Amino acid sequence: MKQRVWLLDSSIYIFRAWFSMPDQWHTADGMPLNAVYGYASFLCDFVKRTQPSPWLAAAFDESLGSCFRNELYPGYKASRTLPDEALAFQLRACRTLTDLCGIPSYGGERYEADDYLATLARLARTKKLSTTVVTRDKDLGQLLVEDNDQWWDFASDQTLDRAAFQARFGVLPDQFADYLGLVGDSVDDIPGVPGVGAKTAVAVISSLGGLDDIERNIDSVAALPLRGASRIKDRLQEHWPQALLSRELARLQSEIPGLENLPEFRLTTESTERVANYLDSLGMGGLLVKRWRALGAEA
Repeated sequence: MKQRVWLLDSSIYIFRAWFSMPDQWHTADGMPLNAVYGYASFLCDFVKRTQPSPWLAAAFDESLGSCFRNELYPGYKASRTLPDEALAFQLRACRTLTDLCGIPSYGGERYEADDYLATLARLARTKKLSTTVVTRDKDLGQLLVEDNDQWWDFASDQTLDRAAFQARFGVLPDQFADYLGLVGDSVDDIPGVPGVGAKTAVAVISSLGGLDDIERNIDSVAALPLRGASRIKDRLQEHWPQALLSRELARLQSEIPGLENLPEFRLTTESTERVANYLDSLGMGGLLVKRWRALGAEA
């Protein structure tokens, strides 16, 4: 069995905690800590379940409005608002405690968390490692390249491999960017092709292949057993540049400059004690700190 690398989409679990945890923890000067508490609890459970493993890394979204995709399409994620002071504080705190745990973490202004994870997954393949991406984001299904790769939503304990991903979305993981090129993504403000929904996109891709194949055989779209197939062909032709742009926005960048080596991770008593002390300094003592120290005792 191949060794496995665990790639954590940290931001998505921070936001999950931000929206779901009660507002009952605060710093001495009144900053909320609900997202920090929820993320620290999740991270403790996650590390415990995945250890011992020398391959674990995390990525954070820190590029809202400054990502290279905004240069391609200024409207990309334009409907999202920047974090306010309270959330920005918690995002920084969550990355700090991740670093204190010794988990290699990545984030920056030009690339998104998904791009860092895609680059790390590529590096893992050069070492013949299987990849588990820990996320709730369907876009990261694109990292399911090998049969042993997994998409794992830790919160619901739901795991997808390549076959399960295709069964859910109707297309292979490596066709997902093409799929989004057609249907778009309202969450990320990716336009897609107006009037082309999920069922139509799946039918076209299943019959003809990705966007490059569709472009070469565009006249064949009119002959597909779809209601209004001729109108769909006309719509694709009219909005084809937008479909190609949408695919480019949806594709993950797996060649981030400067990220050339897969980092190693080792859980130690010292690292868990650093996390425990940090949480204690924020005013979150008690059970959560005890759990981190117990984790260290098992290291």
